[in-house]
Amino acid sequence: MALRHFIKMHGLGNDFLVIDARAEPVTLSETQVRRLADRHTGIGFDQLIVIEPSAVADVRLRFWNSDGGEVAACGNGSRAAATLLGGDRRIETAGGLLDGHAVAGGAEVDMGKARWDWDQVPLAYPMDTAALPLAWDDLAAPSALSVGNPHAVFFVSDAAAVALEAIGPTIEHDPVFPERVNVGIAQVTARDQMILRVWERGAGATLACGTGAVAAVAAARRRGLVDARVRVSLPGGDLVITCRDDGHLLLAGPAVIAFTGDVDLERYA
Repeated sequence: MALRHFIKMHGLGNDFLVIDARAEPVTLSETQVRRLADRHTGIGFDQLIVIEPSAVADVRLRFWNSDGGEVAACGNGSRAAATLLGGDRRIETAGGLLDGHAVAGGAEVDMGKARWDWDQVPLAYPMDTAALPLAWDDLAAPSALSVGNPHAVFFVSDAAAVALEAIGPTIEHDPVFPERVNVGIAQVTARDQMILRVWERGAGATLACGTGAVAAVAAARRRGLVDARVRVSLPGGDLVITCRDDGHLLLAGPAVIAFTGDVDLERYA
């Protein structure tokens, strides 16, 4: 039995299993990730994060959702890793290079610029990404963008009234989104305040979603609904998104270690 040390973290209830593989590489199958993610028979998490060495940055981060699929970006996961690593860190991800800055109780991460071209989201065919000419039940005309992963953001008058668990899977798997999509339900309550619920592809409804918050503010900013700094209230708590003049989007909020332990990964193969 070969045990691997792990760290369990969460950012506003969006929880992560973190494995530091800088000194000792780790290989994980889709099955292993799914079994580890099981909250009854595994450790349980929304995302799994592996920290690896990088040739172009201080570290490389890889992310898996609880369904076993690897994804390019995870905003809250990047914040959690930046909090864990401490200081100022250049972070390589499949979604691009990020800059993380640890602060007391959390971190701020520069998530780069939003990508609006239809083939960068990506969509199945060209459309106006500011307001897609599409609807699912009462949800219509979402903004579509990529912040390292794909998002569709719907603006509504009452986010709590949307049956997210019912409609989320339908939108996530719609063929118009060839790589599936994260679904954001946003309610702008003031120029500097927003309520947000997110259905994450491969993870379902989560208490918080960092890239979801970034995408929602970028979309609201494009529509002229919010100012450059917005507090986003999610079910698990608040994140702060700052839109810089150069288009970069900064994600800030808390992240904490819940517990640490050791796991036999082969047991879940």
